[in-house]
Amino acid sequence: MRWTADAIPDQSGRIALVTGANSGLGLETSRALAARGATVLLACRSRAKAEKAREELLTAAASTGALDVLPLDLADLASVAAAAKAVTERYGRLDLLINNAGVMAPPRMLTRNGFELQFGTNHLGHFALTLALLPLLRDRPGARVVTVTSGAQYFGRIAFDDLQGERRYDRWRAYGQSKLANVMFALELQRRLAAQGSGTLSLAAHPGFARTNLQPASIAATGSWIEPLAYRLMDPLFQSAAMGALPQLFAATAPEARPGGHYGPDQWGGLRGWPTEVRIAPAALDAGQCRRLWEVSEALCAAASPQPALA
Repeated sequence: MRWTADAIPDQSGRIALVTGANSGLGLETSRALAARGATVLLACRSRAKAEKAREELLTAAASTGALDVLPLDLADLASVAAAAKAVTERYGRLDLLINNAGVMAPPRMLTRNGFELQFGTNHLGHFALTLALLPLLRDRPGARVVTVTSGAQYFGRIAFDDLQGERRYDRWRAYGQSKLANVMFALELQRRLAAQGSGTLSLAAHPGFARTNLQPASIAATGSWIEPLAYRLMDPLFQSAAMGALPQLFAATAPEARPGGHYGPDQWGGLRGWPTEVRIAPAALDAGQCRRLWEVSEALCAAASPQPALA
């Protein structure tokens, strides 16, 4: 049976934080959760874009939940800490954390803390945010953390000897590394939560080929003439952002979603379709490597801007 957003259980009284909520997958995820009564925190780098998204969602007839704007720049650990503090002071609890935001294949750039932009934003920013917010999730019934990856995880490799691409940088290789790191983080987080006896679940999801702002942003950042041609040729494979958001919505809300599960589209080898459990990149199945990535990430974040550790 096809799972759609209509199957999302009532979310009244629940608080969901969605990173990158102003467009694409994040906007559609926020729309669906608000339609089912959740209070959605639109965590975005641009306050203006977040306010515009909020207005769009508020005018939607199906939106019944409250919507709040939360400034968050995942490329700045001080901003991450400030956002977590704001949620703690404003709400004091959290039910869903959707680690959705990301950047894709730019030329080599650095975050404010000196990390390679994709590894720093897609992985380390979400890593630090999750650890800072875990105390708000721990005692909430049905609390979940969903980390959004992509099919790039399957060709990703964690270059522990050159995580920041200082010796050799390939923008697509760096993107694959960050997306593999997302899955490894989600799996290791679930192991640690289970070891503590926590009821909070950690899951991963990927959207397949979905039309979002990542593709035009990547083209604009590089000025490539090949990428626009490739995207035009692949256009029939792309599905809407609303369809692409279904796997992460399933992971966040479906009663049958399992701890440590990984969800994506069910057709064309995971490129498009309805949400189902999909295979995890083999490189992410090595628990020792996941633990190593966690420890390295914790050390990097602590050195740049001390973050609370997962006890």
